[in-house]
Amino acid sequence: MKSVVILISGRGSNMEAIVKANLPIEVRAVIANRPDAKGLQYAAAHGIQTSIVDHKSFSTREAFDERLADTIDRYAPDCILLAGFMRVLTDAFVARYRRRIINIHPSLLPAFPGLHTHRQAIAAGAKLHGATVHFVTGQLDHGPIIVQAAVPVLNGDSEASLAARVLEQEHRIYPMAIRWLAEDRLEFVAEGVVQVKGLRVSSQVSTPNLCSPSE
Repeated sequence: MKSVVILISGRGSNMEAIVKANLPIEVRAVIANRPDAKGLQYAAAHGIQTSIVDHKSFSTREAFDERLADTIDRYAPDCILLAGFMRVLTDAFVARYRRRIINIHPSLLPAFPGLHTHRQAIAAGAKLHGATVHFVTGQLDHGPIIVQAAVPVLNGDSEASLAARVLEQEHRIYPMAIRWLAEDRLEFVAEGVVQVKGLRVSSQVSTPNLCSPSE
């Protein structure tokens, strides 16, 4: 059974989705970089160990990452899952856990990396938006893609309405990707390409409810 540590910064809704999915993994700890992260309460209530590494206590990003890595290593996880973890990790940290860090990002990468992805999608006139689960590399919001889900951008969408539809898909595809990880089905076929054993490549892109508003 694969063991994981989940990193959060806030409410941890993707962490909740992973826990609720009853996956064949051992969640050894939930670690937050903010003492007031609400997801810590959920984790503790479900018998999961919690830790806080407050980024404001460190003068440099490198010092924070070093303490974070030391905390993670105490739990000796196979993999690290970023679930709304709002910190940019240093190259040294990513290299330390090469191919062992997975993230979910609220856009169809490589489109709209960084913050305010829903605002970016609406401003760009995108017709499709979505979420991406990917392995983390030193380049921000890039890395081998595991699975994506797309939703339509509707006329009159606000950031909030679009974000809500995307979040529904995040909660669906992140546990899906972690299940594939637990089943040893994720295979690197090239440096930047991941395939799921026994699954057609096209099936790694989900496009639910793609219809016009009038349908």
